[in-house]
Amino acid sequence: MSVVLITGTSTGLGISLVLQLAEQGHKVYATMRNLAKQQALVAAIAEKGVSAEIMVLDVQNQESVEACVDQIIQQEGRIDVLINNAGAGFVKTTEHTTDDEIHKILDINFTGVVRCTRAVLPHMRQQRSGRIVNVSSVGGLVGQPFNEIYCAAKFALEGYTESLASYIEPNFNIRFTVVEPGGIRTEFANNVLAQFQQAGGMIDDEYKPILEKYIGSAGNNRSDDLYQTADEVAAVIVGSINDLTPPFRLRTSNWSNDFCELKTAADPTGDKQIERVRRAFL
Repeated sequence: MSVVLITGTSTGLGISLVLQLAEQGHKVYATMRNLAKQQALVAAIAEKGVSAEIMVLDVQNQESVEACVDQIIQQEGRIDVLINNAGAGFVKTTEHTTDDEIHKILDINFTGVVRCTRAVLPHMRQQRSGRIVNVSSVGGLVGQPFNEIYCAAKFALEGYTESLASYIEPNFNIRFTVVEPGGIRTEFANNVLAQFQQAGGMIDDEYKPILEKYIGSAGNNRSDDLYQTADEVAAVIVGSINDLTPPFRLRTSNWSNDFCELKTAADPTGDKQIERVRRAFL
């Protein structure tokens, strides 16, 4: 049994991760920023007949992160797995994006991961074991239209995780994996479009026809496995946690592998590049 801390468990992929890991007998700490949004998770846990502890953790607040990690350590004495799942999408061209929007997207998708990782690393380092799984995206490898701020955050997440893996893994037995799904059929995409509409929707300028084409293409795409279910993506992540030697980079479908092939063909898992970095610097 592992002690697992998961962020962003109020919807979608987070809920699926909680259920699948709890079903396997792990001690799961399911966290979210706002406990008022726990109803869906509570209902899913009851329906499955599993158990998990639900706690507050706001990835944008260092005190909240530290308080949650400290409480788990007090109760369990260790944290074996951290899954940085909390994230936020964003669709808007750079010219229309405010500084506050940029800071928020970077803070949730990148800096929040750094906060949580920084909080658990001392404990994993002391126990000389641990897994840190960062949920990225194919957008962490390939830039996409109108997603430049989101992709920039995920690119940063990939570089951050790759750097950590180069020296922490061989010295302290803490393994890192970045997970790169394509589309997931959850509230995530709907939330992105809702946020887009709340911010004023489409501005009638030269970008409008390009944006309409992008949104129409995303809505009409019927590729066999472009849009996976949350359960399907969670199963891939859980499989990597159960793997004694998980890959560093892990895409979750044939579609995501094909989409990133030009960037990953020489080293699909990223393990060769990390080993080359180790030889070069360590």
